[in-house]
Formats: sequence, structure tokens, C-alpha cells
Amino acid sequence: MGESGAGRPIRVVVTKVGLDGHDRGVKVIAQALRDAGMEVVYAGLRRTPEEIARIVLEEDADVLGLSILSGAVVPLTRRTREALDAQGLEDVLLVVGGIVPVESRQELDKLGVKGTFGPGSFLAEIIGYIRANVPKQRAL
Repeated sequence: MGESGAGRPIRVVVTKVGLDGHDRGVKVIAQALRDAGMEVVYAGLRRTPEEIARIVLEEDADVLGLSILSGAVVPLTRRTREALDAQGLEDVLLVVGGIVPVESRQELDKLGVKGTFGPGSFLAEIIGYIRANVPKQRAL
């Protein structure tokens, strides 16, 4: 099921950071996560890292899923990670989907982002990754 350690559903915020306005993929992911039993908040388009961190805090999310289709995947993810950390949300699982070149995946890995999903990723793979890696302590 889509449950965290305390038996409540895994809470996921999905959003678009920066100026990218393509949202079809993120909406497909949001629906797949809902279908898997997770609570999903779609925070919309063109969010700043600071807005995203505030939403994650307010929603008490276990996971943040960023959808980035621009070449700025590393700087946008870095700024979002910094905004999360500034809110004391270091334990939120951060996953990134979209156009993520190999070089960017290596940089994201250095930022602690292990869950990167590009075009053609299977929904079951994304769901499985979240279930296996959501921090259990978030649910306590």
C-alpha cells in the first residue's frame, strides 16, 4: 500500500519549479501516486524554491517530486534543496523527474537526490522507489 511508517498514507507534493509550463507528465505522475494509495498535492506551475518549501512544510509531506524539463535541472534542484533545508526539512525525500541528462544525474546524486526519472520511466519504478525510500521517521 502507499503507507508510511505510522500507517498513514505517504504524503507527496509534486510541482513544477522555475518557468517551465509543461505539466502533462507531472499530472500523470500525480494520478499514478494517488492510484497507489498516496496522498498527493499538486502545487502547480512556476513555483519558486521558497514557495515549494513552504508548501511541503504546510502539507507535512514525506516526499517532494520536482518536474523539470529545462536545462536548469541542477541549479533549480540545488535551490529547492537549500530552501527545504532552511525550513528544517532535510528528511523529506526529494525526487526529480523530467529531462535529466547523465551529467545532471551525477550532480543531483552529489546533492543527495538519488531518485531521478527521465522520459520512459515506468510508473511502477517511481512508486516503488518512493515506497522503499520514504523516511520512516517523517510519519512518527
